[in-house]
Amino acid sequence: MDSPALFSLASNRSLEEIDAALRDSAARHSFGVLTVHDLKQKLAEKGVPLDMECRVYEVCNPRQAKSVLEVNGAISTALPCRISVYSEGGANRIAALLPTALMQAFDAPEAAAAAREVEAVMTQMIRDAAG
Repeated sequence: MDSPALFSLASNRSLEEIDAALRDSAARHSFGVLTVHDLKQKLAEKGVPLDMECRVYEVCNPRQAKSVLEVNGAISTALPCRISVYSEGGANRIAALLPTALMQAFDAPEAAAAAREVEAVMTQMIRDAAG
């Protein structure tokens, strides 16, 4: 179920198509994909089967990260940003917690502009990946 803190879109694209589109969009927006956690695979390695696909992409724009960390080091607990790709109801879904919502956990109004900029890019990256 969606909430005001979550942005998500359904996609008919395959996981591979979403992966390629997400990486391309991230690069075009000066974001890097730091790593991808394949939770289905990781859980299976631990003997816990998961009946859905679930990949979590850690993405970051280094300049934006530096700007918010200099405001409040505790913001590091919300970094890097994450975009999740998971299967649901026969389709794939792409979702992220909104940076503006995450910033509400910190007393850092100076980070609000950066959060809005990152949020605009992340939601565009999700739109690009969803097709």
